[in-house]
Amino acid sequence: MGVSAMTSFDYDDRIFVSVDHAGDADPLRGHYHQRGDLVWAEISGGPVRHGRLAGTCDAQGVVRFAYLEVLTDGRIVVGECESRPERLPDGRIRLREQWRRHGPRRDSGVSVIEEAGPARVEAREEQRV
Repeated sequence: MGVSAMTSFDYDDRIFVSVDHAGDADPLRGHYHQRGDLVWAEISGGPVRHGRLAGTCDAQGVVRFAYLEVLTDGRIVVGECESRPERLPDGRIRLREQWRRHGPRRDSGVSVIEEAGPARVEAREEQRV
């Protein structure tokens, strides 16, 4: 039950990879899920040992969420983000993320993630076997 009548983007069971880390052996990636306007994901790779996000999606596909990450160096990072989608020519989704980190290491910025292509998803599945 992915996309509902209220949103034009379906994030359910899609894997997104950081554009900044696309060449890394273990890039930052998120496995997204969606039920109606509720969106959540598991995050790992790059500097993130384990992370989660949860939020809502509006009719234009904009996702607003909170996130929590445990980094490989043991630090814990929490924050919030607004992700604005765009459709790539090949049909995949690109998200431009405006994020704000809370706590003692406050920061803010913009990141770009893109939906992984079929070859990248298959490679990920092979690694889990």
